[in-house]
Formats: sequence, structure tokens, C-alpha cells
Amino acid sequence: MDWDTFKFDAEAIASSICEWVAVESPTYNANAVNKMMDLAESLMSNMGADIVRTPGSGGYGDALQASLGFDHGPQKAGILILGHLDTVHLEGTLSEELPIRREGDKLFGPGVYDMKGGMYMACHVVKKILELKGTLRLPITFLFIPDEEIGSPSTRNRIEEVAQTNKYVLVPEPARPGKLITGRHSFLRYILHVYGKPAHAGVATGVGSSAISVMAKLIEQVESYSDVKKEITYRVGNINGGTFVNVIPTECHAEVLCVAPSSEAVREIQNHMGSIESPDPDVRVDIETGPIRPLFQKSEGNMELFKIAQKVAAEVGLELGHGQFGGGSDGNFTGALGIPTLDGLGVEGDGHHTKNEHLLISSLVTRAKFFAGLLDTLSDRST
Repeated sequence: MDWDTFKFDAEAIASSICEWVAVESPTYNANAVNKMMDLAESLMSNMGADIVRTPGSGGYGDALQASLGFDHGPQKAGILILGHLDTVHLEGTLSEELPIRREGDKLFGPGVYDMKGGMYMACHVVKKILELKGTLRLPITFLFIPDEEIGSPSTRNRIEEVAQTNKYVLVPEPARPGKLITGRHSFLRYILHVYGKPAHAGVATGVGSSAISVMAKLIEQVESYSDVKKEITYRVGNINGGTFVNVIPTECHAEVLCVAPSSEAVREIQNHMGSIESPDPDVRVDIETGPIRPLFQKSEGNMELFKIAQKVAAEVGLELGHGQFGGGSDGNFTGALGIPTLDGLGVEGDGHHTKNEHLLISSLVTRAKFFAGLLDTLSDRST
């Protein structure tokens, strides 16, 4: 490949990523997420893509599909570029804990690494290819997801439907040092609901039944199932309950995220969570099953895709291995279907899901060249 034709400008890419990061888009705020979809739709429309915007459901934002057919017929299977524009950061994060700023090579901001940086980079690369070549031998479809950070409950069917019409799936989720992602652990979500009996909290012990007290015991029980060495984890990440401090709490609710690296671990988690009982006969416990990300394990198809990517990466100075990791993505769905899927193709950085989230500006040109070379190589292979 003639790399001299792909002259990427790290500062220009970083500046445009900042424009996306400046639009806060926490998953649970559909209007905020849709502002991000507006930006992506405008960019893709200007590139000549055919746009299908599916209104959000379940209180979540819209899903955006942008297709570049290059005059190929609808039966031509192409490349799906899959990623999300929602973040875990609440509104106000920009003005408080995580403002957009630059410290040396690090560019900080909510979603800059996970994964607005990667999705913008992918868009920028395709735009550059269109400017230089005008077309590719494979169609390219972008699918922008609004609810990935909570398991994609409203978009899983759409993801699987679109993926099955494509030959390859590329996921610009945050890059891992020296690795591409050819598999991801399964993610299982649950909500614990605990219902107690009311009473004034200032009276003698034994009157009323505290939902919070029971929940505290259940959290300790659930998290004790973790086996970190085996990468099997149970973690409670959100809890709420009670009203006034002087009222015995009658309700408490907690969200549990479980991670399983194998089918055996999936069954173990399901058995554990399905057998939870209340330690207090006066307190009811209900277990609600949430979205599940299926186990994505390496296959012959995605190992072939990895080997292609590995050769392209070497041409731009990247030495990349591969592996199966936690940190689920929408690639779980496509990989589990057996569609050749390569994940972790985004920008380099660190601190995702924290107030230290940042990308490395020095990675942008290399990662953009790598992504461009991968698209070009996959396109040439179609002939």
C-alpha cells in the first residue's frame, strides 16, 4: 500500500474529536445522546452516505446507520464499522471533574477514549479514502449505537440484523497495548430488589425489617462469588434505597454486573444468581435479569481477519498480538454470531470509565493509517 497517499494530521483529528467530546451524552439522557447522533449524521451525510435513523425506544437515544454502497448491489456483503456514542459520564462532568484539556500528549475528556475518539477516527479515515480513491470494492456501513454502556438493550436486534448482511465487523473500541481483541468475555446484568417492612427507625430493635440491611448482606454474598484469578467477577455498581434516616427502609435496589470468560462460568453465574434467597423471612427478594452480552470467542473467520490486520499493522510500525478480554462491547453480539469481528481498533489511551479518561494524540496518525490500510486491504481481497 502506498502510505504516502494517506497524510493524516493528528492535530486536525484531535480538534474534531474535541467537538464530539464537547457534547455530553450519558446513556440515560436520550436528548443528549441524540445531539451526538446529529453530529454523526451531519458528518456522514456530507460524505454522501445513505442515512437510516431509527427512533429510540425504551427511553434511549436513536440508532444511526450510515451506508456507503459505492454502487454495489444490495446483495454485496461489506464491512460494518460498529460503535457507540453514549458515555458513562453524567452531564456536568465537562464543567467539573473531567474538562476537555491537553497535558502534553494526553487529551482528556468524557468519552474521548471510550469511544468517541475511535468512532470519529474511523469516520475521518473513510472520508480520507473517499477523497483519495472515490470508492472501495466493498460497501461500508457505520452503525452508531446509543445505549452500549448499559448492554445495548434497545439495539441488540438491530446490531445483529445489520451485522448478518456484512462480511466483516470492525469495532473501534479503545485500543489495548500491543493487542487486538479477537474475543470478549460474556457480561450478565442483574438487578436485586429487596422489600422490607416499615417502622420508625427510632424505636427498639426488632421492629420493622430493613431492606437496606438485607441488601448489605446480599451484596457481600454476591461479591464473594468472584474469582479474580479466573476473571470471573460479580460487582455491585449502583444501589439506592430508603427515604428518611428515621424510617426503616422498605425498599432497596442494586445493579449487579457479572463477567464470565467461558460458557462454564456463564452457567455458574446463572446458577448463583438464580439461587439467591432472602436471609430474613420478613423481607422479600426478587432477582431481575438484565441485558446479556454473549460470549465472543475466537473463530477461524476472525483469526483470518486478525492475521490480515497484523500484517497491515506491521507496515505502520505496530506489533500486535491478540486475545480474549473483558470490558464488553457490541462486538460480543457479532462475534457470537460467528461473523468475523475484530475489536479494539480505536485510539490509544487510558482511564476509560474514570475521571482520568484520555487518549494519546501521538497515537492518532498511526492508528488512522492502520485503520485505513485494513479497510483498503479488505476491499482489495474482495476481487
